[in-house]
Amino acid sequence: MIAASGQRPLRGYLLAGLAAAGWAVGGLTAKWLFVSTGTSVDPATLSGARALLATGILVVYLLLFRRRDLRVSWRQLPFLAGFGIFGLALVHMTYFAAIRLTNVPTAILLEYLAPVLVLGVSVAFLGEKMTWALPGGVVLSITGCALMVGAIGGDGLKVSPAGIAWGLAAAFFFALYTLLGKYAAPRFSPWTLLTYGLGFAALFWLVWLGGPRPIIVLLSDPNRLLAVSAMALFSTVIPFGAFLIALHHIDATKASITATLEPVLAGVGTYLIPALYEPLSLLQLAGGAMVLVAVVVVQAPHLMARARRGIEEPTLPPPA
Repeated sequence: MIAASGQRPLRGYLLAGLAAAGWAVGGLTAKWLFVSTGTSVDPATLSGARALLATGILVVYLLLFRRRDLRVSWRQLPFLAGFGIFGLALVHMTYFAAIRLTNVPTAILLEYLAPVLVLGVSVAFLGEKMTWALPGGVVLSITGCALMVGAIGGDGLKVSPAGIAWGLAAAFFFALYTLLGKYAAPRFSPWTLLTYGLGFAALFWLVWLGGPRPIIVLLSDPNRLLAVSAMALFSTVIPFGAFLIALHHIDATKASITATLEPVLAGVGTYLIPALYEPLSLLQLAGGAMVLVAVVVVQAPHLMARARRGIEEPTLPPPA
């Protein structure tokens, strides 16, 4: 399929990969907060603090450099509120609930069933063309994730009906974030969508937590303030913004498959960071390779189309 005018598929894949890297950094930072600081950090409070700080960063940036992106109409606010609550806040809420009722490998594997949902909706309703590469990439990425997180040949899955339900809900809301972002791509600036989305997500968490006090207590420690601020910028503003921009250039299914690089990069991080060291097995390495292959596979039709155009339209030599 030839890219539409203004679309740059390579840029889209690179931005989706950047988003996966940022989310992996966020997961590693959260793990450090949970394990290495010697203090108890509530995941819901961490999510609220991250959303609140990220909103502040974005508002300051837009006030200084892109004020026009803060302008929205009252009629647009319901969609932005839905995007923030259902496409951002509830992803974290359902994911953390799945972890609490199962374990991390099970929760990650269930959440990354999202590309299956994205593929179905995109083909049925968003005009995405079904090619051999899309279902192939989905199968490869999900299998690779299962190997990478140890669901196959590792500690195994921990199954409970409630845990599966929360994990599937996490997949649903991650898919919803992707699809809403694709729908909004031609209608909003990515920074408008992200700023208002995170703002409404922060309001959701303030209501959920019963006010700002838990967030204030969390951020009262300088080390935690620094860590959460870094998460707000490097694992929230940058990756969520990059993913929304990526949806301007590539289809939702391809973006969601590329995002499955997150557990691969997180696994590499736990291997390289001494404080979080966990060795990688051969099966995990094979899973990481499968996810990388999946990202290449979904690009194959575009690369083949470019190659055909290059053959059909040879460059003429300059005039003598």
